Amino acid sequence: MSSLRILFLESFFGGSHRAFAEGFQAHSKHAIDLVTLPARFWKWRMRGAALELLQRIDTPEAYDLIWTGSLLDLTDLKALWPGTCPPAILYFHENQLLYPLAPGEERDFHYGFTNITSALAADRTVFNSWYHHEAFFAELPAFIAHLPDCRPSWAVDVIRSKSLVLHPGIHIREPDPRGLDPCLPKHHQQWSAGPADESPEPADTADPVILWNHRWEHDKNPELFFRTLFQLRDKGTRFKLIAAGEQFSRVPAIFQEARRRLRDEIISWGYLEQYSDYVRALEAADIVVSTSNQENFGISMVEAMSRGCLPVAPRRLSYPEIIPPELHPACLYECDEELLRVLSAALSSVRSPAAQEQALRLRQAMRRFSWDALIEGYDRLCEETAGSKRRR
Repeated sequence: MSSLRILFLESFFGGSHRAFAEGFQAHSKHAIDLVTLPARFWKWRMRGAALELLQRIDTPEAYDLIWTGSLLDLTDLKALWPGTCPPAILYFHENQLLYPLAPGEERDFHYGFTNITSALAADRTVFNSWYHHEAFFAELPAFIAHLPDCRPSWAVDVIRSKSLVLHPGIHIREPDPRGLDPCLPKHHQQWSAGPADESPEPADTADPVILWNHRWEHDKNPELFFRTLFQLRDKGTRFKLIAAGEQFSRVPAIFQEARRRLRDEIISWGYLEQYSDYVRALEAADIVVSTSNQENFGISMVEAMSRGCLPVAPRRLSYPEIIPPELHPACLYECDEELLRVLSAALSSVRSPAAQEQALRLRQAMRRFSWDALIEGYDRLCEETAGSKRRR
């Protein structure tokens, strides 16, 4: 098939959404035009992004396909766009049926219903993991049952019939301009950005390095992460800490407390703007930890494992799907109380030959999530969906 012209609409162009859009555009054999809005005000994006985006594209019929995410009301866009709308693929990074609520927040069912109507309006719906796919369809009937009347129970089968799973691609083993080799043992390439967030400089440490590279938001459960580190430090366990990850306007208070209480352990604190600095952080860390309450795929964990970090993560969400089964006993914990034990064991053994072998196996396993490995499936889906337009 000749090259398609694809319109990629991203109403929340930041973090993993941005990385996904730019990676897809860079690796696809098709011509992808990105039209984006800044990554802020997610609720307003779901309400109003369609009205802004339809002003930016007056000829949707010039494209063979639309690709968009679930933080957009696709039904509004298709209803209000002039001309003929091409086939559309809706990609679920997350969904509002299951997204954890912030403390004191009540669920607004309108956002989940927007996900439902957008999925009905799309020609194909794509989920970023099998865990996400199964969780969505497990919750969908109960969500519909909460509606006051005229409940569209038929929507479950309609959406399921056009749904599939495509893991998001990541960048694997890109060369670092400062010459660090991801295959070297970790203790040969330590570095520090310091709590003042200055430019990273090399620094040796004999202590294993723990990495937090998630968003600084409530759904990633930073309270459990830092409380566990406080316990470790109080027991005399030695470690260093890199706290990276994107921050927004409201940062949980635990981060301020952690910066004060772990000041002697911190070697880098804050979001790393330069991708090369982020890569160096991944390569410097020994262990990457997730305490998340919501993780439909876990790009940051896959990025860290692809650079040689050993994971410590809950035995739920997408992690059993991502981490090879033979490594589950060493890497996954069942409950909050078990996190302390699993992380303690990882810290005591992370630089042993056995742990280094595990890290190598993880690096190799993560290659299946590289864009090079996945892009053929994405391009094929685009061609098949766009082909429905050409057959009409």
